[in-house]
Amino acid sequence: MSEEHGSCCAPSSGRRGAAPSPENGPEAGGGAGSTQGMVLLDGGQFLMGSEDDRAYPDDGEGPVRTVELSPFWISPTAVTNAEFAAFTDATGYRTEAERFGWSFVFGGLLPDDFPPTRGVVGTPWWRQVEGANWRHPAGPQSGTDGIADHPVIHVSWNDAQAYCAWAGLRLPTEAEWEYAARGGLRGCAFPWGDELEPAGEHRMNVWQGVFPQENTRADGWYGTCPVDAFPANGFGLYNMTGNVWEWCSDRFAPDAAAADTRRDPSGPAEGTRRSARGGSYLCHESYCRRYRVSGRQGISPDSSLGNTGFRCAREA
Repeated sequence: MSEEHGSCCAPSSGRRGAAPSPENGPEAGGGAGSTQGMVLLDGGQFLMGSEDDRAYPDDGEGPVRTVELSPFWISPTAVTNAEFAAFTDATGYRTEAERFGWSFVFGGLLPDDFPPTRGVVGTPWWRQVEGANWRHPAGPQSGTDGIADHPVIHVSWNDAQAYCAWAGLRLPTEAEWEYAARGGLRGCAFPWGDELEPAGEHRMNVWQGVFPQENTRADGWYGTCPVDAFPANGFGLYNMTGNVWEWCSDRFAPDAAAADTRRDPSGPAEGTRRSARGGSYLCHESYCRRYRVSGRQGISPDSSLGNTGFRCAREA
């Protein structure tokens, strides 16, 4: 693996030149670009970013700036295992994790008698597991029976792009994603407001207890949950924070906000990492507060992990 492991949330794989080969890539437009079931957002101006005490300055969450967006469609949920299976059944597509033979799995999801695995320096809870992929999310002994409505995971940015090309859709930009996640609220940390657990109610799937030793499952889940397990935000979108990180189309740079346009920004023109948004079931305030609408991180586009998925968008 490469020395560049990314953040505590998502290590980079270190795979080089791993983009899908032409014979592996599906034909574009296989899904005809249907917006059935998607949500149409009006766009317009909103305040993007954060500079409060929960933000990570090194991630480039700030400065807070006014951004204007054109109308766009976005999926109410992340792509599910069932939806991704329909794509692979139709095209024969094999993900990068399948072709390379391994992916990153959170160690707490592995059975006690699982063979020794290689950890990631600095983030030992991530294990490099042979045979882990979207069909076998916790290693070769696991499967997707019973979790068809959970988000597909172990998909790289390249894999997400392939799905979108087949469906006639695309990944949302970071600006579109954040606008959608805010659900019409102004300057709030979460899709529902500023309190993590308003009136003691859990609103997303994140780590409960002491990370990484103990998860009390107080929010009802250990690992992923169904894509619509918690109430939708003001735009009718589910799980915009928690559950799984979601790939965006933009390249990642900590200083992207200062250089980007304020009308339909699409990220920097150069960069080796791609942006992901929303946090995951592994986020906990003791070590990672990126489960907020302005939280962001960069991951190498060939990386696949057990807490990263995606949702789709399209121009209106």
